[in-house]
Amino acid sequence: MQLLIGLLVPFLGTTLGASMVFLMKEKIDRKVEKLLLGFASGVMIAASIWSLLMPAIEMSKEQGNIAWWPAATGFILGILFLLILDSIVPHMHLETDKSEGIKTRLKKTTMMIFAVTLHNIPEGMAVGVTFAGALIGNTGITITGAIALAIGIAIQNFPEGAIISMPLKSEGMTKSKAFLYGTISGIVEPIGAILTILLTNTIVPILPYLLSFAAGAMIYVVVEELIPESQAGEHSNIGTMGVAIGFVIMMILDIQL
Repeated sequence: MQLLIGLLVPFLGTTLGASMVFLMKEKIDRKVEKLLLGFASGVMIAASIWSLLMPAIEMSKEQGNIAWWPAATGFILGILFLLILDSIVPHMHLETDKSEGIKTRLKKTTMMIFAVTLHNIPEGMAVGVTFAGALIGNTGITITGAIALAIGIAIQNFPEGAIISMPLKSEGMTKSKAFLYGTISGIVEPIGAILTILLTNTIVPILPYLLSFAAGAMIYVVVEELIPESQAGEHSNIGTMGVAIGFVIMMILDIQL
């Protein structure tokens, strides 16, 4: 039951965030959007350090390997993986009309959904890898710790769900469709997590690499997309405060649980 709850909690965060489209009449306020983007960034940075990189380093030590090697290697591979996806998958970000990835005739709204879905891939991997580590045992990762990460991801998914559904409404979609697409953008998380857990027995030797791989992928999203969007234009200090709040909340969650 704990496993099921842990896998569904992040998706629930996205769904609740997307449901905000029913409560907000106009486009989301730019200051609020900056705060939410910064908050999501802070959560992901803290999760990458305490929930992924540090356990990877500790596990590497226990396996008798060079402590920093799996963490450094997996981290770089995670960055490269998202870089490749970012270059291939057609997508478009909130404050631009310029598409990225392979040239396509897809609608702007579709490419905006792809952009958020791309962000959710490393988050699903992170949750799946930590639960896999907890199920294996003797990895230094507990079910409680894995649930803490899932809760942290859910907290930052809430603003992400709102940030995708509100612009979709502004682009002309009905509230129901905007909510549906905002929710669907988060479905890759439980799917990715479940696939990772199904491979649990085969990933024991490379678990430190997978943990740091997920960390690298998440940091790529933060540096490439979330922070630049939170710092663009005026009131960049609001985005910075959001980072601080998100980081501290996720750090406390991870250490306390």
